[in-house]
Amino acid sequence: MGMPTLPLLAPPGVYTPQYDTDLLSRAPRREEVGPATEVLDLGTGSGALAGRAAEPGARVSAVDIAWRAVFTARLNALLSRRRVTVRHGDLTAAVPGYSYDLVVSNPPYVPSPADRLPRRGPERSWDAGHDGRAFVDRICDTAPWVLRPRGVLLIVHSALCGTESTLSRLAAAGLPASAVDRAFVPFGPVLRERRTWLRRQGPLTDENTEELVVIRAEHS
Repeated sequence: MGMPTLPLLAPPGVYTPQYDTDLLSRAPRREEVGPATEVLDLGTGSGALAGRAAEPGARVSAVDIAWRAVFTARLNALLSRRRVTVRHGDLTAAVPGYSYDLVVSNPPYVPSPADRLPRRGPERSWDAGHDGRAFVDRICDTAPWVLRPRGVLLIVHSALCGTESTLSRLAAAGLPASAVDRAFVPFGPVLRERRTWLRRQGPLTDENTEELVVIRAEHS
């Protein structure tokens, strides 16, 4: 049995765990995670996923490009006494030459009308370009280089940025993939604000509910 889950610190500017965090946190429980497992959490934010992945004793490395998130995740790991090492950097570039048994990620995935990705501010935690795939695509493309043989990638994102696109991209990278969990959740304030824009873009099929999807891919 793992340690009890403690309240997480999530100061302004650091992504607060939400529906997507909870949905993705279920997935590692279905994998064979133990003290010998090495895990990488890409875009760790507050470190919530990293901490949960460390509950069975796994050795977890967590990465974030925002220093505030790095410091927050380090403090949360310390307070919860989890075996988590938090690194500053841009996705897999922060761990050059390393490979892992399990990679988890809850990246920014919200489609945005802005022409450029935000470089600061809270929007940096969720905005991901017009199609919402700025980070999802990068993770799909680089996953083969950080996964060990039989290693597993678990990633969560909104169906608004294309579930089939993620499955196809992972397959093209040599990682057979499938959707292993889904949840329908009410629009948060960001999507409610962008509802008219999303309707014009085309991907909006339900104006009040968002589908979240967990995708699992395995290295051969």
